[in-house]
Amino acid sequence: MGIHNNNHPRTTNEIVREQHCPLLHSSKKDEKIEVEIQQNDDDRSICNNNNGSSSASFTGSVFNLSTTIIGAGIMALPAAMKVLGLTIGIASIIFFALLSHTSLDILMRFSRVAKAQSYGDIMGCAFGSVGRLVFQISVLVNNFGILVVYSIIIGDVLSGTTSSGSHHFGVLEGWFGEHWSTGRTFVLLVTTLVVFTPLGFFKRIDSLRYTSGLAVALAIVFLVITAGITFVKLFNGSIESPRLLPNITDMTSIWNLFTAVPVLVTAFVCHYNVHTIDNELGDSSLIQPVICASLVLCSGIYILTALFGFLLFGEATLGDVLANFDTDLGIPYSNVLNDIVRISYALHLMLVFPVIFFSLRFNLDDLFFPSAKSLEFDKFRFSLITTGLIFLLYVAANFVPSIWDVFQFTGATATVCLGFIFPAAIALRDPQSIATKKDKILSIVMIVLAVFANVVAIYSNADALFRKHQSKSN
Repeated sequence: MGIHNNNHPRTTNEIVREQHCPLLHSSKKDEKIEVEIQQNDDDRSICNNNNGSSSASFTGSVFNLSTTIIGAGIMALPAAMKVLGLTIGIASIIFFALLSHTSLDILMRFSRVAKAQSYGDIMGCAFGSVGRLVFQISVLVNNFGILVVYSIIIGDVLSGTTSSGSHHFGVLEGWFGEHWSTGRTFVLLVTTLVVFTPLGFFKRIDSLRYTSGLAVALAIVFLVITAGITFVKLFNGSIESPRLLPNITDMTSIWNLFTAVPVLVTAFVCHYNVHTIDNELGDSSLIQPVICASLVLCSGIYILTALFGFLLFGEATLGDVLANFDTDLGIPYSNVLNDIVRISYALHLMLVFPVIFFSLRFNLDDLFFPSAKSLEFDKFRFSLITTGLIFLLYVAANFVPSIWDVFQFTGATATVCLGFIFPAAIALRDPQSIATKKDKILSIVMIVLAVFANVVAIYSNADALFRKHQSKSN
């Protein structure tokens, strides 16, 4: 957790930031810094022992970081595979996993040298208060948007949705019919009170390790069911041979290739939670193995989900593959399997919610109360911010339907900034003079890809909205 300033002796983070940003020149000041660092580290250790806190486990940290990575975007990967073909699609997932590892490595390496306790700290060190403010706003926009979208998806899955004049029944509506108790407002209220609120009040992200593990397991359940159905249909001979390369026939098909880029660029973004997970690890050297294990795990889930999803539905694969599970699969017990897939996905998003919420709450508090004591030690402020945010998310998901369109633009922009543009900018700024030539070349590549992904996403979303409004007017 980041440490706020108060009237007590200065924290390790403040002292070292003064040492590196800018550097101090007096040897006496350097000696004083070393003494104060040791004293404050000892004080922090005593405080942790008194509070009964323990170090996070390696496995729990992997689950929490993996849960941060795997969200709603996993359902768009089969469609990306349809656009790119199996060969380029799988290669692209691996490439962006490696690129995400590079950006995380840069972020953590520069944070180590600057002794930064959070993403905001290293942004502040590199770009001052303006950089820190831009980062915090990006996290608020990104995380709030993600959580609203998750809530909307959960409502769609359980209570159904109406689009273009036709109603798609949710799981609960299919079981019990259309009643007030199966409506979106009531279902999301129960979900908020029973799931979001209790999990949202945990003060340590490591406390969510079991729910994060279950969330990863539910993603694997979806993968196993999809793979099982695919194998059954393969044996029945009802699956066509998949396309290995993209289908390019004209300029429109070439442009269509680029629509997969935003999905892949944002697939591995977890940077806003990595410092929190690092701070709770007993051994800070474990964060790199945690990052590697999480990326390998998520890459495997992504590749297999995209592969089996595309194999199963072929050219009929929709932008959100979950929508394909709203029809007859052509095998026995199709309706039961459809319900299991949709319920497991809804439960997965419910358990991802508190991990994303954790970073949202911390950065909101850091933005409005930068000089207050640490949030976990102020029960009133913690309860007020947690309750207020959960209430706002519930209202937004229920009564602001157009918010989805807004976050199609702001969400994509903020996500690529957090995942690639900010870490790359830190390396290019190089406040500690540790960036290598390789770091700077890769940083330029990341910025170019991120900006390109933003342009494509904004254009695609604007074009889709224009076409939708045009069709309504006709």
